[in-house]
Amino acid sequence: MASEVTVDPYDLCTGSPPQAPSSGKKSWDELRRSVRDTRKLLTTLVSTVPSCFTFRTIATETGDATRLYFLGVPVKGRESTLLYVDVPRYSDEHGALCNSLPWKHLLDSFQPTLPTGLLSREERLMRERKRLGAYGITSYDVAPDNGTFVFPACNSLFECTDSSPLEECPVLPSCVSTNCPGARLDPKICPLDSHLVAFIHNSDIWVSHLKSGDEQRLTFAHKDTGSLSSDPVTAGVASFIVQEEFDRYTAYWWMPSVTQSTAGVCVYRILYEEVDESDVEIVNIFTPTEEKGIDTYRYPRAGTANARTVLKIVEFEVDEHGKIVDTIVERQMLEPLSTVCPWMEYIVRVDWTPDAKFVYVQVLDRPQLQTAVYLIPFENFLPVMSDVEMGSFDSSSYLPLQMIYKESSDIWINVHDIIHFFPQSRPDEISFLWSSEKSGFRHLYHVTSQLHSSPDQTHCSMELDEKPLECLQCRILQEVPLTVGDWEVNSKQFWVDEKRKLVYFMGLKDTPLEKHLYVVSYVRPRDPKRLTQAELSHSVYMNKACTMFVTVYSSIKQTPRSKIFEILHNDDVHIHTELLGTVIGPTACLDYRPPELFEFPSRSDHTLHGMFYRPHNYEAGAKYPTVLFVYGGPQVQLVTNAFKGLKFLRLHTLASQGYVVVVVDGRGSCCRGLQFEGYIKNKLGTVEIEEQVEGLLWLAGQTNMIDLARIAIHGWSYGGYLSLLGLAQRPDIFKVAIAGAPVVNWALYDTGYTERYLDLPEVNKQGYQNGSVLSYVDSLPDEENHLLIIHGLIDENVHFQHTSCLINALVRACKPYQLQVYPNERHGIRSHEASEHYKTMVMSFLHNNL
Repeated sequence: MASEVTVDPYDLCTGSPPQAPSSGKKSWDELRRSVRDTRKLLTTLVSTVPSCFTFRTIATETGDATRLYFLGVPVKGRESTLLYVDVPRYSDEHGALCNSLPWKHLLDSFQPTLPTGLLSREERLMRERKRLGAYGITSYDVAPDNGTFVFPACNSLFECTDSSPLEECPVLPSCVSTNCPGARLDPKICPLDSHLVAFIHNSDIWVSHLKSGDEQRLTFAHKDTGSLSSDPVTAGVASFIVQEEFDRYTAYWWMPSVTQSTAGVCVYRILYEEVDESDVEIVNIFTPTEEKGIDTYRYPRAGTANARTVLKIVEFEVDEHGKIVDTIVERQMLEPLSTVCPWMEYIVRVDWTPDAKFVYVQVLDRPQLQTAVYLIPFENFLPVMSDVEMGSFDSSSYLPLQMIYKESSDIWINVHDIIHFFPQSRPDEISFLWSSEKSGFRHLYHVTSQLHSSPDQTHCSMELDEKPLECLQCRILQEVPLTVGDWEVNSKQFWVDEKRKLVYFMGLKDTPLEKHLYVVSYVRPRDPKRLTQAELSHSVYMNKACTMFVTVYSSIKQTPRSKIFEILHNDDVHIHTELLGTVIGPTACLDYRPPELFEFPSRSDHTLHGMFYRPHNYEAGAKYPTVLFVYGGPQVQLVTNAFKGLKFLRLHTLASQGYVVVVVDGRGSCCRGLQFEGYIKNKLGTVEIEEQVEGLLWLAGQTNMIDLARIAIHGWSYGGYLSLLGLAQRPDIFKVAIAGAPVVNWALYDTGYTERYLDLPEVNKQGYQNGSVLSYVDSLPDEENHLLIIHGLIDENVHFQHTSCLINALVRACKPYQLQVYPNERHGIRSHEASEHYKTMVMSFLHNNL
């Protein structure tokens, strides 16, 4: 840690340069207007960008017609709603294909607006986990066979049916009738009967029949005592850690098969996760909006107990009239998964195999250095029985669990969504698509594993707990890499065309700054073929048949556009695309001034990427106050060749007010391989700032416009953490810091994140101490107006306790600081009023002190 000015080879600035033109002091109201003006400009450019696409193909008299549904904000609208375009056939007149397809409203006379404060607590927390900022309809489920839609809005559940793509009249949604006195979340249409919809209400699973109106509670895990301490069990709801740190927001899954019994009665099954948080610490958060002024949460701090989870199945019957029969069967595993896999800490991915023979589950150990995938035969889920009935259980029917994949890392395991099971060609083998970072970069693999046969008579004569644990012997017969190289496959989106034996995936093969759609054969792998236009970054959604896709694309200088393409094949090598239509065309942006990309050779021998905004009043040779906007932590990439819209609003505003704004992705950020990201392992807060400074000084030497005496550092969350450390560790560089929602002491943050990067507190005591802001308080400035701390009072992710601990330490050290609290805001500042105040506050602090 430097405490005096150092000479840097990248500091090429000498002499007394001319100063940037001064516009004089500005009032709070003037700064507020600048925030509003920038927001108005960027909202105009990006408010109509659609998301959550779904293709639906319907047979008509003239051939198949395709309709593309999506969520979007219509022209002159404010809330997100369900919209669609009709996709033209390629055989249609060619001239029409380049025209923009008209957006059409799916819903008629529906106003889904409800003030965020009136949403249920569960829905508000789910919005936080998903980082949702949009209002209106934010999710939906659709049955592609008949066009039934279900979506939550206004604390209610709605349904409608789009009967034919030939009809253009909007449909009027109806509220799904209920006896539930509250929100119904995470609705899912049964894949076998679109009249059946499951949902979560009050931490249990319910089901409703849309046609008959019948409704039934399926699980009874939650007792609704009104006390968090006496009611720790939930069904179908993922734990906080699984949602926040492993990106799984659901905990129940419909079985993709149905059993037909007598008299037209059908048996349906739902796999679900039962979560027991008895051992998880309860924290109290002061909440001005609550009647008692206190809200309680289960929150596992680093080194403390996590939730315990088990997998179960609920089974119910529906008669020919849509009546849900009262008889409900609960099934549980004969042996808990934790018994078979004692090192398991987290269940991170779960679902059924397509043939419904197995449940697959991916588990992770607590240090997140080891993962495995198990297949659990359906027969292993037995109806819950009394002790007497269990005594008569015939263990010869027991089928072993199967471990089909196991992997370890000396850095950490990054959880992904890429798994696809292929149809079984042999009963003793299973083949699946998988991704792994074992090479140092995430790549695709075609894996074939051996399945163990049923227990023989010798095993059947043993007691159950004496049987060999064949499942622990993972036998991979073949593991073929489909992609290779020093580049990343995206961990989320992929599509499999089993007819043509192809895998489509998003990746960064051409450059780590652009996401593209690629295709590769999984039986004859060759170099993947890129299907999207270069020098742009793409977000792609594909139809189930893998015959067409829609892409929303942009560049750092180009606002988002969207087009639909058809995929055409000569063979698995010669694949090309043809334009079918335009969803979003070019947008005029005369007043928009985009940032500029740069790269520099760091001392680490890596080429690092950055971007910067020139001040709008830029004059060659003048020096300008500069803001280094920082995140600097894992799982995030700020610098990409994509449009920087509302998410970077305050950076645009700063540039408009005469600041240079610089962003650098150093080692520790994602999309550059596991070694690049893993540079920060066990040493958070001690290594990130130096490469940020290195990039800043390199840019100063190249552009000659940065005033090295007036540099601020600003960030949120991990960026807030590094803002504090930047001011403490490099006072020779940073004059002021603005720290938003900062982590101050990693011992106060959650298990899933903290232990992945710092290990357990008792194992890495020095790492926790070195990475704590509290260890650097004495190095913070003794002068006033150098530090601004911003925090939402009801932040349930990075608790306000972090800021409280920091303030206590600052007071003890008699260090000056400024504090801005937002009483009704969580980790993300969501309300329009608070957001505007926050951005104006940042502007005012910089304007007065930098």
